[in-house]
Formats: sequence, C-alpha cells, structure tokens
Amino acid sequence: MRTETELVLCALATWRVTHLLVAEDGPGDIVVRLRARLGEHVLGSMMDCFYCASFWVAMPFAFVVAQDALEWTVSWLAISGAAALFERVSLKQGA
Repeated sequence: MRTETELVLCALATWRVTHLLVAEDGPGDIVVRLRARLGEHVLGSMMDCFYCASFWVAMPFAFVVAQDALEWTVSWLAISGAAALFERVSLKQGA
C-alpha cells in the first residue's frame, strides 16, 4: 500500500461518488434521470442501495493504493467499508 493518506482520500472519494449516485439529483438532474431510466434493471436497483453501490464504486479506487492482487482485494473492501462508515456517520449527523 502506498500511503494511508491515499487510502483515506480514496475512501472519501468513494463516499462522495456513491452518495451522488444514490442520494442526489446531480448537476442538471442527470443522475436522477439516469436512476429513473435504469428503473428496475439491476443497475437501477444498485443505485437504490448505498452499500451495494459503494462496493462497485470502490473497485477502481483500489488500483490507486494497491501494488499487487492481494493488496488490491483488501484495499477494495477497505475503501468500500470506510465509505459505508462515512455514510452511517453522515446519517447520524443528519447530513
């Protein structure tokens, strides 16, 4: 793993992108229109669940911090898990 800072930044970026996809309308309502268009499709269902979406959003961010396959797998799960924790904290804060 490169640095802890990179891991934290990737987790925060994962939370931000996931929150945008699941809970926001997006600029020009583009995300809400995408969500509506996907409807009941598997991708549409994923956009209804923060935890499901963060799992997939975290995947590319893991490449930033990992240097081999095992590190990538662990980083992927850690980044998604940290984003889930950030989401729980933000819900408790009423954000």
